[in-house]
Amino acid sequence: MPLLIEQFMCRSDNFCVLAHDEASGLTALIDAPEEHPILAAIERTGWTPAMILTTHHHGDHVEANLALKQRFGLRIVGPEAEAAKIPGIDETVEDGSVIPFGGEEIRVIATPGHTAGHVSYYFPKSKVAFTADTLFALGCGRLFEAKAPVMLQSLKKLAALPPETTVYCGHEYTQANARFALSVDPTNSALRERAAKIDRLRFESKPTLPTTIGEELATNPFLRWHDPAIRRNLGMETASDEEVFAEIRKRKDIF
Repeated sequence: MPLLIEQFMCRSDNFCVLAHDEASGLTALIDAPEEHPILAAIERTGWTPAMILTTHHHGDHVEANLALKQRFGLRIVGPEAEAAKIPGIDETVEDGSVIPFGGEEIRVIATPGHTAGHVSYYFPKSKVAFTADTLFALGCGRLFEAKAPVMLQSLKKLAALPPETTVYCGHEYTQANARFALSVDPTNSALRERAAKIDRLRFESKPTLPTTIGEELATNPFLRWHDPAIRRNLGMETASDEEVFAEIRKRKDIF
């Protein structure tokens, strides 16, 4: 049976997800931004989480850890490199770790850049990835704790997943990301069509996620550092991948 997903909003723009394996009855919560919307989602679905899969230590991803642990006795899993900063952590993981999950297995992919120890969680059987603040729809996370080459390597790992992989990200930033993407890749017809669709979704107060790896490869400038049109627009036809990526990230920071 495929993984069942309940995606919902927390705080002002955080996405949160309950992932449910129907055969075993197991449920995982990916990050814990805010207690009350999470409790409402658990009530709505009837899925009580057995674990929190923490992607990184930022407060808007771990705020509800201790309250949920006290209420449900769940297990908190998170990156070894950030264990000291994650409230209530029980189990640490690193790149290549595998977590059993009913009829699934969860593979851990180290994706540092936004933070030094950020991880993403990949369910290969269901072809679903939870990338939090590393890969966004049409964007990537700000570089708070690592340099551009580190984030580039993390994004290359995610870009290598099967193109049909469904991707859930940490924030509803897509409309602003689309405006920036058009500034560096204005001749991309797939991007223009996607930006128009995103505007319609946001006008109707609908979420822009999930996305797919394939859709991001076609339209996300942070995965298109090799694209000749983007390089021409930046005046960086002969620059390295690292230089092109760093320039795109720098431009987004001030956009």
